[in-house]
This record gives sequence, C-alpha cells and structure tokens, in this order.
Amino acid sequence: MEGLDALRGFALFGLFMVHMPELYELYWSHPTSDPVQLLWHDLVFDTFADKAFALLALCFGVSFFIIMDRSARRGVDFTGRFIWRLVVLGAIGLAHSLWYRGDVLQVLALMGMFLLPFYRVRSNRVIIAIAFFLLLQPMLVLKMICGLNGAAWANAAPYFWTSPTPQAYLSGGSLLETLRMNWTDGHLVTWGFMVESGRLSQILGLSLVGMVLGRIGFFSDAARFVGARYAGLALAVLALASILHWGQALVALVPASPAMFMPRSVAGTVEGSLTSLCIMSVLLFGFLLLYYGPGKAALKLLAPVGRMTLTLYVGQSLVFVPVFYSFGLGLHATMLQSTAVLLGLAAFAVQVVFAHWWFGRFTYGPLEWLWRAATYQTLDVPFRNRLPVIAENRSGAW
Repeated sequence: MEGLDALRGFALFGLFMVHMPELYELYWSHPTSDPVQLLWHDLVFDTFADKAFALLALCFGVSFFIIMDRSARRGVDFTGRFIWRLVVLGAIGLAHSLWYRGDVLQVLALMGMFLLPFYRVRSNRVIIAIAFFLLLQPMLVLKMICGLNGAAWANAAPYFWTSPTPQAYLSGGSLLETLRMNWTDGHLVTWGFMVESGRLSQILGLSLVGMVLGRIGFFSDAARFVGARYAGLALAVLALASILHWGQALVALVPASPAMFMPRSVAGTVEGSLTSLCIMSVLLFGFLLLYYGPGKAALKLLAPVGRMTLTLYVGQSLVFVPVFYSFGLGLHATMLQSTAVLLGLAAFAVQVVFAHWWFGRFTYGPLEWLWRAATYQTLDVPFRNRLPVIAENRSGAW
C-alpha cells in the first residue's frame, strides 16, 4: 500500500515543518512580532499544526488493523505481541523524550492499548459512532459545563499555560541539565497538554477511524473508493467553511467573566480542534486525490519516508534540538521564522533522498528494524536487501 506510506510520509513532513518554526518548542518563549516573520509562522501553523499529527494518528489506526488482520489471516492472535510492540514503542519514546520533551511516541504507545478492544467490535458503524463522539471532545465539553456551574477545578488555568520554558533550554544550560528537565518538567508539560487540550481523545478517535478505513480496504483497494475521495473532500471543505463562518460566533455565546474565563476558552479549544480536523480532512482527501491522480509521480517520492517514520522522526530531533537549545548552538533567539522554514524544507529534501538511498540497500529503517526485532524477540530479521521485498511488508510504520 504505497499510497498509505506516501500519506504517512506527508504527515511526517507536516509535523517536521511545524517543529522547525516552533524551534522545537522554544519559539513560545519569545514569539515574533515582525509581520513578515509572523506570516511565515502562521502559514506553516495554519496548514500543519495539529493537522499533521492528526494524520499520523489516523495512519497509526490503519497500521494497527493491517498488523492485526495479517496475523489473523494466518490463524495467529497477535494481541499479546501487539501489546509488547507498544511497550517497546513506549520505551523508545521514553528514551527520546529525554532528548526532546515533545515526544509523541509514548502517547501513541499508550493510546494504542485502547485500540485492542475495538478490534473485536465487528460493527464499523458502532466504531465510527464512538470515534465521532471522541472527536467532539466530550471531556472538554464536560469541563466547560462544570465551569459554567462554578466548579473551581474547571475554572483553573491548564498546567501547560502557566509552566514557563525552563531556563536550561534557553541559556547556560548543559546537556545534563536539559536531560534532567526533560525527565521531570518535560513529562508534566507534555502529558498535561495531551490531557488538558483534548489531544488524547482526538488521537483515539482518529485511530479508530483509521482502523475502519483499514478494515474496508480504503488504501488496499483504492480504485473502489474514487467517488468516496471526491465526496470526502467536498464534505470536508463544506464543514471547514461552516466552522470558519459560525465557529467563533458560537464560542462567543458562552458566558465569560474574570472569575469564570475558562468555559469560553475551553469552547474555543473545542472549536479549534474541530477546525483542525476539518483542515486535516481536506489535506487527507486532497492528498489522496492527487496521489491517485495527476500527482502520483511526485507524491510517491514520499513513500520511502513513510516506511521509516520512526527513524526519521527521532533523527529530526537528534539533529535539530541541539541547533536551537542552549547546550548546542542556541539559535532559538536569533533564527528567523523564514530561515527556520526554509531550513526545514531543505532538511526534509535530504531526508527524502536518504530514505530512497536506504531502501535501495536495506529492508527496514534502523529503528524500524530494532522495533521489529524487539517485537518478535529475535535478531533473525532481515536487514540488508537480498531479494525484492514488498513495500507494505517491510514497513515499520507507527
């Protein structure tokens, strides 16, 4: 399923392009006020922030189904092995989080556990209904209602609002201090954000949608879904236009006062989450229409990237965190948004070339090979190419 690999590569591109002008989370300690630089920033964030990660969550659900279904067709229940696979992914994420506190691997590993019971639910309609409910951010809606009824906890500012960027990241901090902050404060901020922003609910909802897409053959039998892709794009554009037109007005209807400011803020978070989902859907169906149409020759270049997302995702932070953080070059305070975006484009082009070179010689990406070997608890996993290998079988994707 080269199309799925290419989509995953596109999602990784979007995530990386967000990380670059975000200066791997240090942008928020001194956001730009220059109109031109702000334009560069907003262009990237309006297009990819939250949307690229949402695409990865959806692809994660598709990959989950493929792995489980492939084993089931061989008469093997992969449930226990998949749990261990997620434990390994979580361990990789834990190690990565020491370097970069914004790691998402741990989050995907945890939320993947919740997918397992739904695999045995045979009704796609039930799963989609549950996914739709989760994407409506029920916990945030509950918090908004509680806040309107005067609950103190629901009117308190989220932890990630009030947590300052550690000074160790910005100036004078050593690598050891950065690692220590990532282990302590970093996990609190990351998980606080995931819980309080509703991201966990969104990840599970999108992963369930991805599982259903895998089950109906949306990627494996792409020719059967030409009309669905056009209809999906039309509905996504209509939904986006509607929420852009009425969303802010609806948020403004939520009562607000100095002592009760969170309910309207939470409503804005829900509106922003739904807007991002609409934009993600436009990106999803737009990408697939191009891939299975006039843009395939160009977009299939992303497929090798999509087959080594784990390696490249970790590699991106290994290279660029030291560029921006105090223990390295410390360029967070001086690099322009335009420079960060252009540097990101150039760096991703190098990653595309590297991925093509790599798969001409090897079967799996380095971390993908390690993940697979640890999953099966054997080193007898092919690494160097000897015979042609079907792309979907050598993918170590999330």
